[in-house]
Amino acid sequence: MRVLGVDPGTRNLGWGVVDVRGTVLTHVAHGIVRADESLSLAERLLVLDDGFRAVLAAQAPEEVAVESLFFGKDATAAAKLGHARGVILLAIGRAGLAVHEYAPAMVKRALGGSGRADKAQVALMVRAMLRLAELPRADAADALAIAIAHVQAAPLRKIAALHATALAARPPTPRVAVARPRRTQ
Repeated sequence: MRVLGVDPGTRNLGWGVVDVRGTVLTHVAHGIVRADESLSLAERLLVLDDGFRAVLAAQAPEEVAVESLFFGKDATAAAKLGHARGVILLAIGRAGLAVHEYAPAMVKRALGGSGRADKAQVALMVRAMLRLAELPRADAADALAIAIAHVQAAPLRKIAALHATALAARPPTPRVAVARPRRTQ
């Protein structure tokens, strides 16, 4: 299975690809789609869309994992990030792929650390897990971490899918009205 992890941003969009064969996790590629911050937001979104669609075409992932929206203290930054995520989610949808979203703290915990690890710690964990010679840049490291978290969550998704299938196959439980005695005062 080939997984593309995405760390959305309006200036730097990190991406990372891993392959999974059995229990072996292999680094394929990673990078950053950069949009010049002197461009307007609309122009940056076009750059991100073109660059991300090129990554999708070149890497041909089977599954895509995206960092979910994180609400910090800056509402304007969160709104701009939402625009970038929208571009990414649309491109993924157009490619016919499902979107899997993960909160930043969950990604950090999946890599064996705490949910409060900083970007440098995430990059170190990614380098160790994928046996990389060099430390990936922060946005690409985050994207690889998201892909790794998605791979590690796969067994839980399979169990949930089996459980949902079993529940759907079960005949509905008849509802029985029960008469309750009235209370006297």
